Amino acid sequence: MPEPSSVRNARRLSVPRWLLVLLLAMLAAPAASAAGFRVVLDPAVADGPVTGRLIVAVARTDQPEPRLAIGLNGPAVFGIDVEGLAPGAEVAVGADAAAYPLQSLDALPPGDYHVQAVLVRYTQLDRADGHRLWLPLTDRRVPFHAKPGNLYSTVQPVTLGPDAAPVPLRLAATVPALPELEDTPWIRRVRIRSEVLSAFWGVPIHIGASVLLPRGFDENPDARYPVVYVFGHGDAPFGFDPDPDSHGDAAVARARDANVETGYEFAQAWQGDDFPRVVAITFEHPSPYFVESYAVDSPNNGPYGEALTTEIMPELERRFRGIGQPHARIVEGASTGGWEALALQLHYPDFFGGAWVFNPDPIDFRNYLLSDIYADENMFSVPVNDWLHTERPFRRTREGQPLLDMRHLAAFEAVLGSRGRSGYQLDIWQATHGPAGEDGYPRLLFDKRSGAIDREVAAWMRDNGYDLSAYARDHWNRLAPRLRGKLHLFAGEMDDFYLNLAVYRFERMLREVAGDDYPARFEYGRPMKGHNWHHTDWAGVVREMATHVDANAPTAPAPADANEGP
Repeated sequence: MPEPSSVRNARRLSVPRWLLVLLLAMLAAPAASAAGFRVVLDPAVADGPVTGRLIVAVARTDQPEPRLAIGLNGPAVFGIDVEGLAPGAEVAVGADAAAYPLQSLDALPPGDYHVQAVLVRYTQLDRADGHRLWLPLTDRRVPFHAKPGNLYSTVQPVTLGPDAAPVPLRLAATVPALPELEDTPWIRRVRIRSEVLSAFWGVPIHIGASVLLPRGFDENPDARYPVVYVFGHGDAPFGFDPDPDSHGDAAVARARDANVETGYEFAQAWQGDDFPRVVAITFEHPSPYFVESYAVDSPNNGPYGEALTTEIMPELERRFRGIGQPHARIVEGASTGGWEALALQLHYPDFFGGAWVFNPDPIDFRNYLLSDIYADENMFSVPVNDWLHTERPFRRTREGQPLLDMRHLAAFEAVLGSRGRSGYQLDIWQATHGPAGEDGYPRLLFDKRSGAIDREVAAWMRDNGYDLSAYARDHWNRLAPRLRGKLHLFAGEMDDFYLNLAVYRFERMLREVAGDDYPARFEYGRPMKGHNWHHTDWAGVVREMATHVDANAPTAPAPADANEGP
């Protein structure tokens, strides 16, 4: 074997061989590691082995607790899987843990920190397709790293550095159950068991609903109402809140930024004499992969579309006197809810009478944010020329300044969970849009380390109807008469997550297959309107929907009870 040039040069300099070996070993050795963590499961909080995702959060402050601040702009986090961790047993979190925003625990700068461990508990589920999976099951709308039943340690101040001993942490507390949402004079809370979802997952699955009643509902037991299904992350439809104390400066600022009113202002309009009498309903429908199910049938999430349209919505309309006809059944949503609203209208065109779709998640996968998943090779970087690649951003300011790139978003999700179990944005898209893998967990669209796109998965997503633009194009002859006048899409031209780009593509597709005179509505907020932009306030949206329902009623509507008192 030829002698390495480094050795030949060292011999010319008369360096002793033992010193040369030592120097080479030092150069090859990894950088001095920050202290790791030794996490013990306290027997007092577990009566048997626990499987889940262990996350250690390292923050500069203890306010709020590091586990409560976990997020893209939160503390440094490090995560590993634990399988069958016995009470009293210890597990190490070290340099091999998934890390964000650092490359690894080794890159943590020496210094004073506050650290805390949280264990996201998984449930064993025997799914109807024969796969046995471990997933973070919950029926409440809460991030998985904060869900009830999780275990966590106290916050511990520490000094970390290469000479520090591993930090002991003890999982000795349990996140308590969330309080049940209570009925109010205007909102009724309902929880309905889904038989099709329960059969799919092998455990009872319930869907919660918050039902906002119109003025005069109880006093007019024979009246029947249009129903607006509001998809999003809130508990009350359109943020309805009759408490005047909720109308503070911060609430007003948030509302004005989105071009809508506060929940209190909307409540005043809703209760007014001249406001349309409709029932509005939001859902609490988390899947084991996210706080929202995305409301469609999916090999990974289960038959949520079937559950909503054949079980939950008919039952709610029975209980709360919905008209029960397609023209009087409207879907609305923004962001996640926008995708859900459009997907439901497209996949169930005869069940719904219209969709108001605001800044939806990607509805054309040629703009899966900034990637064309059918043509691009990589989710993380884009080639500029033979020598230069640049990172794909995920989020920007409304002036266009990139704030976070796809590589870091994927790294954050890799900390929160393996096998698509982070409960975060990219993973739920892949769980919803993509196939199940051989192990039963989602087959991912791209590699979280390299960003390489799996073209077979991309094609599967398109062929199975999750690229909503491609689905509409492929089925346009059947959909055209069923969607006339039903599509209302809105986006800000500087959407924080580039989601307006897929809306532009969807509009171009529709004009190509249907012509410029096809009755579909597209409005774009300019200039510099972002992700939360709406073309009018919530009261105005409801008035539009009510007018749409009246215009499309198959027969003249019965006299309304618009002026009846509460």
